[in-house]
Amino acid sequence: HVGYGIPTELFGPFVTACIQVMISITDDETAIEAFRWSLGLISKMLVETINEGSTIVMKAINVNSDAMLKKAVGCAPRGQRAQ
Repeated sequence: HVGYGIPTELFGPFVTACIQVMISITDDETAIEAFRWSLGLISKMLVETINEGSTIVMKAINVNSDAMLKKAVGCAPRGQRAQ
């Protein structure tokens, strides 16, 4: 969840660790490659969504700033914040 503020730089190492676990439990190259491909695709989509889709309200929440949050909520109605 974007509200946890996990840096997108950690997605790559997480995917690598997951793939290494998969390699340690199977010798099926097709399964490993399919897992690598699907997890890589999901990771890329999540990173893009976080980087491109974060609203100013979520950015204020992630930096844990009361002043930024009040400013973000006050500048635009809910339906217009993502624009």
